[in-house]
Amino acid sequence: MNPTPGPDRAGPDHDGHEHIHRFLLLGKKKLFFYHLALYNPQSGHNYQAVFTFTIKDNGELREMYLKDLAQHENERVFYSLRCPHHFELPELQRGKEFSVHLERVVVKPDGSRDFQQMTTTEVPVECKREDVLSFRKLGQLPYPEYLTYLIFGEGDEIHLAHQLAERPNWDEALTVSAAAPIDPATLKKVPTLVIDSIQDAHDKLIESPLKKGQQYQGRIDGTGATIDFTVGRQGWWNHTSLNS
Repeated sequence: MNPTPGPDRAGPDHDGHEHIHRFLLLGKKKLFFYHLALYNPQSGHNYQAVFTFTIKDNGELREMYLKDLAQHENERVFYSLRCPHHFELPELQRGKEFSVHLERVVVKPDGSRDFQQMTTTEVPVECKREDVLSFRKLGQLPYPEYLTYLIFGEGDEIHLAHQLAERPNWDEALTVSAAAPIDPATLKKVPTLVIDSIQDAHDKLIESPLKKGQQYQGRIDGTGATIDFTVGRQGWWNHTSLNS
């Protein structure tokens, strides 16, 4: 199946002012959606954002995603929703319905990504105001002193997304296992998790500073509750087109 253009690949979707968005899928029990960002303000993708959407079908897209994920659990394969129609991302903050395709994102040995459309017809999605869990515009934000992630999720499915600051940088999302339950109200705020044992690179990296299977400790917003966690599956990585 031919790859399609988008936030990770130059192509006609980004010619002129056509802004075609992708949202990473994270989770199994409850799905969370992470916008795939670019620093270039002309791209229309210079936003880091976390959502919960309502997929308005009979569960077919979710079932397709979970079945395919089970087959590729131990491979470097990601999943995204791609909206083939132009809109400006801040529109989601007011509530919006749009349509998407489910994609499998295969990482090749050279690190490039192949976006493979899985659905044959567009699936409607609803974003309500309360589905916008975190939304920030990118551009010349300060680098943190220590390695910093956004933390969100529900129950025993906890997700981290590397907090973006400015070029050069890297974009990453991964799922972790917390040693103890995390307050649901805290997770809904999508606070930062600061890992003060690791200095922030203030640069792009070519691989994650968090290694799968290893244990780490972070503090909510740098000074709050301590979270001990073990790194699980990586759900997204980009250190190339992010900085274009």
